[in-house]
Amino acid sequence: MGSSARSVRMRGTLLWFNESDDVGALRTDDGERLDVPGAAFPPDEKPVGRCAGTLVEFESINGVVTNVAFVPDTNPRRARMRHRR
Repeated sequence: MGSSARSVRMRGTLLWFNESDDVGALRTDDGERLDVPGAAFPPDEKPVGRCAGTLVEFESINGVVTNVAFVPDTNPRRARMRHRR
């Protein structure tokens, strides 16, 4: 009796990550909210500090997140210029 579960590569956005509890959450591009264990990140690439809104790619098997990778921001936000009046 084998399992028919298969790994699916997805994209999403980190909502938060708690360094001391080693757990966080993300929202998939489909709007599903998933828990993210610290073990899902490569050893030296866990989020540090504010990470809300960070784009990630990950694998999901039956809602379990693994192999999280940060997506490079190809269009970084620029500071807004203030106009003098």
